[in-house]
Amino acid sequence: MIPWLEAGAPFPSATRALRDPDGLLCAGLELTADRVLEAYHHGIFPWYSEGEPVLWWSPDPRMVLRPEDLRLHRSLRQAMRRLDFEVRVDSAFEAVMRGCAEPRLEQRGTWITEPIIAAYTELHRRGIGHCVETWIDGELAGGLYGIAIGRIFFGESMFARRTDASKIAFVHLVEQLRRWGFALIDCQQRTAHLASFGAAPIPRAQFLASVACLVDWPPEGATMGRWRFDADLRAALCAPRGAAHPTSDARMARDEQNR
Repeated sequence: MIPWLEAGAPFPSATRALRDPDGLLCAGLELTADRVLEAYHHGIFPWYSEGEPVLWWSPDPRMVLRPEDLRLHRSLRQAMRRLDFEVRVDSAFEAVMRGCAEPRLEQRGTWITEPIIAAYTELHRRGIGHCVETWIDGELAGGLYGIAIGRIFFGESMFARRTDASKIAFVHLVEQLRRWGFALIDCQQRTAHLASFGAAPIPRAQFLASVACLVDWPPEGATMGRWRFDADLRAALCAPRGAAHPTSDARMARDEQNR
């Protein structure tokens, strides 16, 4: 049995989450922007289906990506050189959420319910929720959204209506977060897709310790409110592999220090 979370009651410790299903911590009915924000500060996130109570999770292990570990595959770099696209930030937050909620072949229904959209849209209005969008031929082709607290970006979902559209948004986000001094991107659960970009699982205890340290540590360049990405971001990501690449250089420097 999991505890029932009454309105206004504190979350139980994430260490009390079930092993099966992995990470299920508690359930309740309250879903507000403040409640979601409180959850993230404790390494917890909501995930439930229409008709269910609000279920709160903290899986073990936790899938994360350190921005300097990004793997930018040659095929995607070539696609970015070839495609005529525009990356925008925080210009269509609700549209991105609704894109993420669209039916997918491998899923039955969606966990991005109207209360979820309302709560996260409110966090966006407060300058905490952010989205990255890929536009092609004047249309929203893909994107992602999440929550930024301190030096952690808590990723929520992504979608693509055109090939590589969500991947383009993702790598632009990761490289900009690296430049701003973000230490961690929370990917929540293990997937082969995220692993291909360099994400890896870490023990929940390690993740919770990182959250406690990083949520109160302001990033170097990002601000509350609407984000703006660096003008040279696309050029840096599209640079040939032989050219100096900031993410690769950072990874090599860290590996050298660890020897």
